[in-house]
Amino acid sequence: MFAKRETQVLIVGAGPVGLFAAHTFAEYQLPVQIIDREFRTASHSYALALHGATLEMLDRSGITAELLDRGRPVDTVAFYDGLTCRTQVRLADLPCRYPFLLVLPQSALEAVLDRRLNERGVKVGWNHRAAELRQDGRQVNVRVDEMSKASGGYAVATTQWTIERSLNVTTAFVVGADGHRSLVRQAMDIGYPEVAPVASFAVFEFRTDFDLGKEVRVILDDATTNVVWPLPGDRVRWSFQLNEAATDLDSRIKSRLAVHVDSETYPFLSREHLEKLLRERAPWFDGKIDEPDWSMVVRFEHRLADRFGRDRCWLAGDAAHMTGPVGVQGVNVGMREARDLSERIVRVIRNQASAESLEGYNDERLAEWRAMFGIDRGLTPGDTCDPWVRDRVARLTSCLPASGRHLAVLGAQLGLTAPGPSA
Repeated sequence: MFAKRETQVLIVGAGPVGLFAAHTFAEYQLPVQIIDREFRTASHSYALALHGATLEMLDRSGITAELLDRGRPVDTVAFYDGLTCRTQVRLADLPCRYPFLLVLPQSALEAVLDRRLNERGVKVGWNHRAAELRQDGRQVNVRVDEMSKASGGYAVATTQWTIERSLNVTTAFVVGADGHRSLVRQAMDIGYPEVAPVASFAVFEFRTDFDLGKEVRVILDDATTNVVWPLPGDRVRWSFQLNEAATDLDSRIKSRLAVHVDSETYPFLSREHLEKLLRERAPWFDGKIDEPDWSMVVRFEHRLADRFGRDRCWLAGDAAHMTGPVGVQGVNVGMREARDLSERIVRVIRNQASAESLEGYNDERLAEWRAMFGIDRGLTPGDTCDPWVRDRVARLTSCLPASGRHLAVLGAQLGLTAPGPSA
């Protein structure tokens, strides 16, 4: 049951970004409540990679050590074109305490954050959705619907969500971490335009004896970007970019999706399709291929909100931006946004800064993402840049597992230069 009708901060969305925002407020002993329309944390172990800067940030909260026991470190990203390794970046050169990527299940990260919140006396209001939001200058009034399952049907049983009751919650600030369909963003009438074409990926996870060691491999051909991640337990995750998809992919239904791969239409993703994609795009992958644990088609939009919020309602994570999967920039930058925004709000509530100071969050985050998307000047080729890299600057930038000054460090290894000090 949702705890109180009044709070200092209401966070909408309990994914990694929302959970970490709630954890930050709890660290500062500020009253916070967090809700999510789902009924629990992520149940499927989708692969997730945490940047070194994210691990360093989580270490301040005493979380990193527990995550290290659950993940697999990666210290190199190699870029291939067919059989040829064209270039690579060494994460060991990053100026941080954890100069590597940590690959682990998203469910593991969410479980740790959720448990740490519980230990601080903050429980997620599962099955609660924000339905309406109004600002009046001094506070925000939010109508929260408590949802419940209702079963029905005759020959075929069905389950539908219904509204159990509605609550009126008053809060000083709202943090919208509620994903790409963010009600918080919509309530503020903030645009969320596409900044690059949609990209669909066929994703497979399976066991193999192919040893990637501590290396992620990215395969860039003329039309597609593909990546293989080493996972804990002798497993790998392959993501193959598709030229187009023949069904509504937004549902993210497992396996049985009709998809186009190049010129062929497949009714579902099978081991045979995986083997064909490997032959065509990664002929060097000669390891054993077990039956995929799961396979699915995922649609990645590329969007950037016109603003990161205003007045007493602010956005972080996918509520404000969406990007591709290879550099894992969305969730990692989103968690940094959660920390930055939360600490700014704490200062405002404690009268250590004015509410107008939150405009700095908007300006800095917009500038960072406009550079990463290539809307404004981001990484550019230097005099010694390899021609293969020079022809693929925008694609390579989105594949680098870093942001801010760390993105400039990795870019420099490829002969790319940053325009100036990074946010």
